[in-house]
Formats: sequence, structure tokens, C-alpha cells
Amino acid sequence: MEIKTESADDSIKEYMECIQDLLDNEMVISLNNYIQHSNNSRLNHSLNVSYISYLVCKKCGLDYVSAARGGLLHDFFLYDRHDKNTKKPYKGVHGTAHPKIALSNANKYFNLNIREKDIIRKHMWPLTISLPKYKESYVIMAIDKYCAVAEFLDICNLKKIAKILRLLKIDCAA
Repeated sequence: MEIKTESADDSIKEYMECIQDLLDNEMVISLNNYIQHSNNSRLNHSLNVSYISYLVCKKCGLDYVSAARGGLLHDFFLYDRHDKNTKKPYKGVHGTAHPKIALSNANKYFNLNIREKDIIRKHMWPLTISLPKYKESYVIMAIDKYCAVAEFLDICNLKKIAKILRLLKIDCAA
């Protein structure tokens, strides 16, 4: 019996096929212009969440394509949340408002399936009040928190994400 293992390069290639149409959109690439956590761009953060969620969902037999896509778009809000002089497109707290804004933006540019919508809309649970409906949404919710802490503490290994950005010819220096 032969055990087939997937190489890291095969995994990245398959992952890229899941999200390539999203990365072909200039608005998604513009996330590289915003700082998310510490010195990480929002694009780097979103790729971290997306790729790790893709791997976890694939390993668990879940919808890894929706996880990759929803993970990439989960913070698709197009303003600098750190700039006090920027007029914010919401009232209240950023943590509760930005999932709706990200979903609205994602719906403008892409045809999303029901899982992708749930992932984006509920990734900040319990702040979003409504429980995520799908297992993939819980995965992204947990991985998002993990990545935020890892990025803030500068303890995450970004080698694979850096490789993806190099393939896209995107400067990953924040």
C-alpha cells in the first residue's frame, strides 16, 4: 500500500487555485496598504488566516475552498482603522461593525456562497452575537484569533505566506 502525501508546493498550488480570482482583484490587493496587527498588513493577516484555515479544513474533511476564500475576505474593509483622522463608515465599535462592512464589500466584487458569507459575517463571534452556522466559520473564527495574537507577538512563521506573495509579485514588507 502506497501512502500519498501532498508536498508543501502542491498544497500552495491548490490553495492558490482556490483564491486566484480574489487575488486578481485590485481591491483585495489594496489590503496590502493597511496595517492590521503590529507591522503586518491586512493582506498578510488575511492570507495567514486563509491559508491556515484552508489546511485545517482540508485535513478535517470540511469545505476548504470556502474556508480559503472566506478567510481571505474576512477583513475586507477598505479603510485605516488606526487613523483617528479617517472618517469611519460605521457608528459604534470597529470589532462589531467591520464584519458587515467586509461582507458588503465582498458581495460587491464577488459571488459568494452561503458558507463564505457566514465566515465573513460571523468571524468576530461572540461580538457579532449570532452564532456561526458552519464548522468552517468556527475554524476561521479561531484561526483569526490565533493569527492576531501570533502577529501581534511576532511569533508566526510567515515563510509560506511570503512565498505566496512573491508568486504574486507583491511586496510583503509592511
